[in-house]
Amino acid sequence: MSENSAAQSQQANRAPSNNVFVGLKPVMSYVTAIIMHLNSNNREVIVKARGNAISKAVDAVEVARRRFFEGKLVVKEISIGTEVLGQENERRNVSTMEIKLEKKD
Repeated sequence: MSENSAAQSQQANRAPSNNVFVGLKPVMSYVTAIIMHLNSNNREVIVKARGNAISKAVDAVEVARRRFFEGKLVVKEISIGTEVLGQENERRNVSTMEIKLEKKD
């Protein structure tokens, strides 16, 4: 594989810069990520989570909205869905959620 094709495939797998993926870190880590995205001239940020991390994503959004932006951050859209994970023998459904936030002036 050449360096150019490796770089192209790596760029294809990258998420958009305004996404925050919620996982195992503490809630305040994701709150900080949301604040950094919105303070770097982005008007929108999308918080994504799946499985047990969904409640942590909701907590992070609410902390950002109520403590740090106090009325300037609005939930624009909430999307829910299901992903199928695992191999053929061990397939399972995992819930997903995307919360799109918009900063108002």
